[in-house]
Amino acid sequence: MHIMPNTTGPLVIALLYDGLCTFEFGIVAEIFGLTRPEMGKDWYRFASCAIEKGPLKAHGGFNILPENGLELLEEADLIVIPGWKGPTEPVPKTLLEPLIRAHARGARLVSICSGVFVLAATGLLDDATATTHWRYADALRCRFPAISVDEASLYRQNNRLFTSAGSAAGIDLLIEIIRQDFGPDAANSVARRIVMPAHRNGDQAQFLERAVPLRPDIEIAPLLDRVREAIHESWPIARLALEARMSRRSFERRFAEATGSSPGDWLLNERIEAAKRILMETERTVEEIACAVGFGSVFALRQQFRRRVKLSPSDYRRSFTRKR
Repeated sequence: MHIMPNTTGPLVIALLYDGLCTFEFGIVAEIFGLTRPEMGKDWYRFASCAIEKGPLKAHGGFNILPENGLELLEEADLIVIPGWKGPTEPVPKTLLEPLIRAHARGARLVSICSGVFVLAATGLLDDATATTHWRYADALRCRFPAISVDEASLYRQNNRLFTSAGSAAGIDLLIEIIRQDFGPDAANSVARRIVMPAHRNGDQAQFLERAVPLRPDIEIAPLLDRVREAIHESWPIARLALEARMSRRSFERRFAEATGSSPGDWLLNERIEAAKRILMETERTVEEIACAVGFGSVFALRQQFRRRVKLSPSDYRRSFTRKR
């Protein structure tokens, strides 16, 4: 049996299976499996165990020769299911029964992305709320109608059962578990090591609503930079078109081609992003920030911020404030 690192803390087990979701497994090993001497002897222990005989194939074209089998689940304090083979793939009884026993004796069960289908198959999520990647939400509802599916949140927690959305949301959930176990300083330390925000609230939206440029555009790009530099100013479409030296109709067409968004939506997202940066990096009041990023009032900032970020500005600051 191979367990790392040489510590005495909670034993975290990540499942291995044929067709393993490599990224999801990798983030579990990165967060819980690295030696972190600064955390002391009480830090997590980590191991992986196979739910079936190897060698196992993983996404990316390589094979895995597992050292541990399902018997290791009897010792686990935290079991992570790093994705699953697919929403319609059956979960073997030989896996379900150890998971149910582990939960009954007090272990925590964690799923990342499609791993929720394994937790759902145990029946432990019945009458509870769970999340998953938005593309799997309908399949989860259809197969397990007793579960209340929340496809909007990054992660959810119910009675020692943790579910998370898409792959990267799994990182947020694992950092949150560290925060619960070892406090915010430990969570911040690990987050810094992997260059992630220290904390994203589980209720935060899955969707990245900021417009992503579809292609470079030499006519539009300089204007976008000028707007960002003067985000506090008023930028009606008429002014934008004039600055770009285009008719309004041509400008709106070229803007959509360059950004995939309308000028109004793009500008609103830029104001929100600017507000986020100021909230994280300064102690300026919400009133000052509303003025600095071009919102006409504090009410408008709070309303748009909550609608797009799913947090109030104050909650966002508490969650994301960087050490200064």
